[in-house]
Amino acid sequence: MIEGCLELLRTYKSYDPAAKSLLEIALLYPGPKALFFHRIAHVLYKTHLYFFARLVCEISRLLTGIEIHPGATIGRRLVIDHGMGVVIGETAEVGDDCVIFHGVTLGGTKFDPVKRHPTVKNKVMIGTGAKILGPITIGENARIGANAVVVKDVPANTTMLGPTAQAR
Repeated sequence: MIEGCLELLRTYKSYDPAAKSLLEIALLYPGPKALFFHRIAHVLYKTHLYFFARLVCEISRLLTGIEIHPGATIGRRLVIDHGMGVVIGETAEVGDDCVIFHGVTLGGTKFDPVKRHPTVKNKVMIGTGAKILGPITIGENARIGANAVVVKDVPANTTMLGPTAQAR
């Protein structure tokens, strides 16, 4: 677990030229804190301690402004830049080496107890304010532009722009 935390902090350091030290990132950046809390909440969730998982999630949201459901699956080296207002739903899956900016929602479109949130593959960048909704897949190396609303699968290596998310 310690190595995973150090790996994440190093990822943030290499990503953000404004970051001066790993200690600064660990103590002052909301993204790593939210991911640390999520790891704890996810273990509790997987062991069916749902109340305690949601409690940890709620504390994290209050401290960071980032809401990651404890049931969500998060890969390695996710960078949540700035983070305020990020929402990641229960059945969402986020791959490795992704970047998510503030105001992003990985949300559902139904209330049925099924897979209802997006799957985001590896090395995806999701711009500020983007909404990715439903049980869709965002392919590897895709780029989702700021404020895009995506409700259909996005192929790998594709950039989606505009409020109705047209491929470019």
